[in-house]
Amino acid sequence: MIVFFFLMIALVVVVAAVTLAVIGGGSEAVLPEAEPDRVADGLPETRPVVRADIDALRLPVAPRGYRMAEVDDVLERLAAELAERDARIAQLTAAAPAATPSDAPGHVDLSKGGER
Repeated sequence: MIVFFFLMIALVVVVAAVTLAVIGGGSEAVLPEAEPDRVADGLPETRPVVRADIDALRLPVAPRGYRMAEVDDVLERLAAELAERDARIAQLTAAAPAATPSDAPGHVDLSKGGER
């Protein structure tokens, strides 16, 4: 019976100490401020995304994995930039004249009497 009372008193003391430590910090905060629920995706806004940006990207983890909304936002942004690059590549490819072997530098056309 004495052991039961000792354990009850110890439990009350521990709960009181933890409660005072958490809420009784006075002017100094004992617990750090909570991080915002959503953070920016970390991709640059002022220039196209490069490989190093993707390598450095770290998405925040939620209790059951990654936050789907943030992953969707990042994937949507990457898809838009890739589509833009593909369109630019197609535009440049269509505008480039077809190169022929005779246009290559250092090529000498022997059929026209040129020498090597």
